[in-house]
Amino acid sequence: MNSLKIIFDRDTWQEIFGSIQKNKVRTIITVVGVLWGIFIYIALSGAAKGLDNGFERQFENVAMNSMFIWAQSTSIPYEGFKTGRNPQLKIQDARTLRNNIPEIQFIAPRNAKGVFDGGGGSQMVRGSKSGTFTIYGDFPEYTKIATKKIYDGGRFVNQADINEERKVCVIGERTQKELFDEDEQPVGEYIRVDDIYFQVIGVHKYIQGGGFETDGDVFIPFSTFKKLYNTGDNVDWFTIAAYDDADVIAVEEQVKQTLKRIHRVSPKDERAFGSFNLGEIFGKVMGFAKGMTFLSLIVGITTIIAGVIGIGNILLISVKERTKELGIRRALGATPSEVKVQIILESVFLTFVAGVFGIVLGAFVLSGIDMATANLDDFPYTNPTVPISFVLGALIIMITLGTLIGLIPAQRAVSIKPIEALREE
Repeated sequence: MNSLKIIFDRDTWQEIFGSIQKNKVRTIITVVGVLWGIFIYIALSGAAKGLDNGFERQFENVAMNSMFIWAQSTSIPYEGFKTGRNPQLKIQDARTLRNNIPEIQFIAPRNAKGVFDGGGGSQMVRGSKSGTFTIYGDFPEYTKIATKKIYDGGRFVNQADINEERKVCVIGERTQKELFDEDEQPVGEYIRVDDIYFQVIGVHKYIQGGGFETDGDVFIPFSTFKKLYNTGDNVDWFTIAAYDDADVIAVEEQVKQTLKRIHRVSPKDERAFGSFNLGEIFGKVMGFAKGMTFLSLIVGITTIIAGVIGIGNILLISVKERTKELGIRRALGATPSEVKVQIILESVFLTFVAGVFGIVLGAFVLSGIDMATANLDDFPYTNPTVPISFVLGALIIMITLGTLIGLIPAQRAVSIKPIEALREE
């Protein structure tokens, strides 16, 4: 209760500000040390979070543990086959992969015209309007790996479309603009795809990173694609998503080794099957962001500690210079606890002020970075922020350190005997 009275006493604060005034330059230099520490922590951890957020936004519609596997050409002779053979993925491979690799959550065989064949896509016509667009043959399971946002009134390919080999399609925003008038509703209408009429069942919204397609792509049932282009059981590539707790790099290796066994390819052949492991890239980026956050924490805390120690040294000098004053206060009846609380309060005050200014400066810099990168669509960076819990935690740590370091000059102050202090000139 007595300590609270000292904290809210006007005379206490007058003495604190008076002490700061006497040591302006030293106090400012020391406070800047603490300010710089919290600023480094806020700026670096916020910048790392911005990179993390940006990468998540870039691929927010694709499963984190996803990968893409396709066939290339062999580079090692094996079982009588020469180098340069081109294995062909088959629809049956998907079942084999699922049965042999329990870590696989979803697998979607995919075909496309205008991606691997170099043909530039399919010709699509509606009335007097036409255009060439990439067309994909897909299963419904694909949308569990890469989200497709369909405008109201439409839908994506479903299992009934696959089973009945329906001539239906989902078109993109650009496809709609090029083939339909502005006020037309495309769902339910028909377009010609390579001289075959398809009914439009949906319009997909373009999402960057949502499967690496564009706003002009067209999706049809896999079975219909197979019949339209006579692809048989051939598959261009597999889109695979592993479970969240699976080792995505190990799953990729298992998939490739399984495909090598199926297609009689040497287990040592690294060129027979190509892949793009999005999960591995996610892991690296998130690991980098976590490393940056940890580094900012270490650098920030060490800088803060150095600054707080500096505040302690300033207060020790202040106590030495105020020896006579403290002796008079003790002689007039000031208790050791009152003297101690005042010194500690001054330490906490300086630490707190430095911390607040450091946080404000860090927030200002992060805001500038956010504004500078806001319109960079191709740069995976957005919303560089630090969680409020981290900021409050840093402040609490600083106040705690300020209190602890303040105990040293406070103890020095109460150890001064009034009679000895009064003798000093």
